[in-house]
Amino acid sequence: MSILTRPALLLPEGVERSARILLIARGLRGMCDGFIAVLLPSYLLALGFGQLAVGLVSTTTLFGSAFATVLVGIIGSRFAPRGLLRFAAALMIATGLAFAGLSSLWPMLVVAFVGTLNPSSGDVSLFLPLEHARLAEAATGDARTALFARYSLVGALSAAIGALAAALPDWIAAHAGIPPLSTMRAMFIVYSMTGFVIWLLYRHLPAAHPTSGKAHVPLGPSRGIVTRLALLFSVDAFAGGLLVNSLLTLWLIQRFGLSLGAAGQFFFWAGLLSAGSQLAATPLSRRIGLLNTMVFTHIPSSMCLIVAAFSPSLVLTLALLLVRSALSQMDVPTRSAYVMSIVTPAERPAAASFTAVPRSLAAALAPALSGMLLGLGWLGAPLVACGMLKIAYDLSLLVAFRRVRPDGGASS
Repeated sequence: MSILTRPALLLPEGVERSARILLIARGLRGMCDGFIAVLLPSYLLALGFGQLAVGLVSTTTLFGSAFATVLVGIIGSRFAPRGLLRFAAALMIATGLAFAGLSSLWPMLVVAFVGTLNPSSGDVSLFLPLEHARLAEAATGDARTALFARYSLVGALSAAIGALAAALPDWIAAHAGIPPLSTMRAMFIVYSMTGFVIWLLYRHLPAAHPTSGKAHVPLGPSRGIVTRLALLFSVDAFAGGLLVNSLLTLWLIQRFGLSLGAAGQFFFWAGLLSAGSQLAATPLSRRIGLLNTMVFTHIPSSMCLIVAAFSPSLVLTLALLLVRSALSQMDVPTRSAYVMSIVTPAERPAAASFTAVPRSLAAALAPALSGMLLGLGWLGAPLVACGMLKIAYDLSLLVAFRRVRPDGGASS
């Protein structure tokens, strides 16, 4: 039975087709994000750059994503959604080609800002608010949560598979005698070709269905609650930005001398566990609620991260990080569904953008700081800071929104 035709997700034919295309595109992008996040630090080191450069590229990428999502929120309603998605795919094509051909840091930073590279474990690109808005139109209530969970699940599974592909450059270099730098450049060509396939997929998206005959509008009655959510989400994003996948890879390489292939295997299993948590998020949220699922699965994962910073052995460290992966992503589909369920339908595109923008901006500030700390030899600092900030975010979110019910406003 298709993941889009289960009883909880009985959708009109055109809407089901849109959801299927978006899920396929998300899977393709996820595979690229998976190998790029693991490969990027080694690629930059092979070009002669240091740890700070890894942080700077990650920071610039996230700032560019934030700028793009601001534009989507402000002027996105003036353009056809399919056109914006095709534009994002065209940027992906150009980004891969540019990174494959550049060797200087400053041009790379420019491309990182305007392009679609994703150094993190989640989706922080221009694609995110555009696809979320389309998915939000496809279902309501529990079915919407389930659809967002499947979207996140596809992203997590594909990123896990993509992480394994990060070992290909070393394998090809060893067996074909090709310089490792050339094989790493070839992976960016693969990234670009995938963007072209996604562009073709978006051409087949049906036209967006109008929401009760009204055009999408900027935030109105939900502005206050979305602003509070966005501020809290920015704390979580800043914490996550301290340890995006590229920097976690760099930390594992520096702390334990982990090889690129071993790092790819770790992120593969971490991705599988994250994907499993996406599946568990929907039934758990039905039982304890969206907000409680976001909070009470997040805190233990942050505690594992703090303990991992002080772990003396590679095996224990990887075990703690895998436990963290099994818990830390349950808030992803529930957070998206929560935001979409507490705003009016016409506000959903703007809400998706304006909750994503502060997250991207806050996350963008962190990688350069983390790269600097790693360069100074303070290897455990990013992990401890990330864990502590995330715990503070979870507790604040619970206190601030415990009385706000999805699709129902504030409780009495």
